[in-house]
Amino acid sequence: MKQNFTVRQGALDGVEVFLSVAQHRSFRRAAAELGVTPSAVSQTVRVLEARIGAALLIRTTRSVGLTEAGERFLSHAKPAFEELVAAGEVARGLGQRPAGLLRLSVPRAVVPILLEPLLASFCQAYPEVEVEIAASNELIDLAAQGFDAGIRLGQFVDADMVAVPMTPPFRFIVVGSPAYFAAHSRPRRTDDLREHACLRWRRSSGALALWSFNDNGHAIEIAVSGPLIVSDFPTMLGAAIEGIGLAQLPEPMAAEGLGAGKLVQVLEPFAPVIPGVFLYYPGRRQIMPKLRAFIDHVKSRPASHGKVPDTK
Repeated sequence: MKQNFTVRQGALDGVEVFLSVAQHRSFRRAAAELGVTPSAVSQTVRVLEARIGAALLIRTTRSVGLTEAGERFLSHAKPAFEELVAAGEVARGLGQRPAGLLRLSVPRAVVPILLEPLLASFCQAYPEVEVEIAASNELIDLAAQGFDAGIRLGQFVDADMVAVPMTPPFRFIVVGSPAYFAAHSRPRRTDDLREHACLRWRRSSGALALWSFNDNGHAIEIAVSGPLIVSDFPTMLGAAIEGIGLAQLPEPMAAEGLGAGKLVQVLEPFAPVIPGVFLYYPGRRQIMPKLRAFIDHVKSRPASHGKVPDTK
């Protein structure tokens, strides 16, 4: 059952009016400056004094002065109110043009592959925006940790986020080195993986990722085993090239190794297609201009078809 409550009257109510009266030593001149009536000014000051619990002004028919309490209140309230006004101007500026600190949470491997080409042109186009890159594979709460946006694989982006594609969809494929297949037969079915050394990666949640496949339109997941567990795809790619075991990787990441003959693809008919890499951010009604500028910058560039980094 909800309890009845009242909203406390704002501590700043009436402060601007008091400061104007104290500056001009006149209710009438303060009223003219604020665009209200003298009686409204007088009533506002009375309410402020009642809330504080002390008389702030000495009123006579000829003049207005400050009490000792009024002098002390003025000495603290005036600089504080000026700071508040200045803070409002700063915030207003950030709300009207691309400026300020833009914080992005991204996987480490994204920076040289997807972000560097974007950042060079973005920073040149928007010199008043400072971009901070927090490189980590950990999946975080953007709002709770003070980030404006993040970059991840599509399947790791929460449904309540707004997502902007940075790459086209691509397949997850299983690869191994020629040296590995010189000592092991090639798997023909997903069940054959039980007989193979498979490289695994541990999610930021701590769980070991299952290998995903598409079996005649049906999504299946398989728990594999092997000699090595890693925390990112680039390390897994290097281990596969060295012949330590089979790896399931984003196809664009393995493209160079396949083209150079350092890797061989297997189980091709079972490779699932994933959405790709996305820039994502909370779905707010009002987006700060700095983030809107970065989103538009991403959209203005063609989606990358090159190597796709570890973006879990």
